[in-house]
Amino acid sequence: MNNYETVFILTPVLSDAQMKEAVEKIKGILTSADAEIVNEENWGLRKLAYPINKKSTGFYQLIEFKATPNVIDILETQFRRDERVIRFLTFRQDKFAAEYAVKRRSLRSSGKDGKKETKSKENKPEETTN
Repeated sequence: MNNYETVFILTPVLSDAQMKEAVEKIKGILTSADAEIVNEENWGLRKLAYPINKKSTGFYQLIEFKATPNVIDILETQFRRDERVIRFLTFRQDKFAAEYAVKRRSLRSSGKDGKKETKSKENKPEETTN
């Protein structure tokens, strides 16, 4: 099984429920094809670099997963059939990209905790010695 990462952009005219349904559909396709979802990130509504189908924004979603190569054909066929997906990119991670993804996930999770600690330290008044 190889490590893969897919990023897809959903049309911005979807409601939150429709967006979540589209993401769940993609995750369902992966799990039904015996893929193991490692990480999922919702990047939210972002501006596109250039207009696609007269739309200048889109909902970005990232999914990292482990799967066999035949799963990619199934996944990309579903991306092409789904009108809610306006762009997608799927690639196989080499060992360096997989290591980087693990580090990025761990830094992201520890970074949230670290920010809370620094804020609490900033709110405390400094002690002065006379």
